[in-house]
Amino acid sequence: MRTKLHLAGIVCIASLAFSMSLGGQTMPRKSTPSSATPSASASPAASPAKQAARSIPFHGMISAVDQNAKTFTITGKKQSRVFKVTDKTTVAKNGKTASMRDITENEEASGSYWKNADGTLEAKTVRLGSVGKAKTSTASPVASPKTSPSPKP
Repeated sequence: MRTKLHLAGIVCIASLAFSMSLGGQTMPRKSTPSSATPSASASPAASPAKQAARSIPFHGMISAVDQNAKTFTITGKKQSRVFKVTDKTTVAKNGKTASMRDITENEEASGSYWKNADGTLEAKTVRLGSVGKAKTSTASPVASPKTSPSPKP
């Protein structure tokens, strides 16, 4: 009976030791990718892949533009945000393709951006002009036929 008890104890200790050694083997694997992450984040190919899944919308008035640095600032209720325009950024004004030169102060802008690992905000898309103006222009043709007095007999 004692030998069976000793054997059961040895099996328990061995299984515990075996599971600890497996746990110890998985821990370096988790730390290895994190040590590889700085080199992966330094490569430009890895950053856009992470950015593409995490674009964030924005909307507001442009308070400042720096054409040399290719940045523009949008003031918010709590804080101002500075967006960087890159070659990957698509800029549109009144539904037509535009460029960084078309971005001006005191203009309404909306779009989406990526937050880079270094904390900078990189604009993905920028739409210039008021969204309300686009809606009223589409509503105008609908309102025009209603105002014509000629169909009355």
